[in-house]
Amino acid sequence: MTNLHALKDGLVVTAFWEARPGETDAVAAIVRQFLPQAQKEPGVHAFQIHQSLTEPEKFFFYEVFRDEAAFADHQQTDHFKTLIVGQAVPKLANRVRTQHRFV
Repeated sequence: MTNLHALKDGLVVTAFWEARPGETDAVAAIVRQFLPQAQKEPGVHAFQIHQSLTEPEKFFFYEVFRDEAAFADHQQTDHFKTLIVGQAVPKLANRVRTQHRFV
């Protein structure tokens, strides 16, 4: 496992999703299919997706990439384009992403 605190150029991306009414189960199924593929990408050091216990329509993504180039590569993968952009995003009421650096 990568020592995340040693990543000087690492990029942390967080995302908060909210599924549209009636789409929670479909979104959960899509992210379950997507997650193992994203975790295998060469520039990914950590990639986790969480679903709220109290508000199941809400999802939280925590992603650590080697650098900004690895994040750019991630967004060009077939599984990102097909599952996230093509299938999941249309089922969302809200999607917020932020990028962070290690201190």
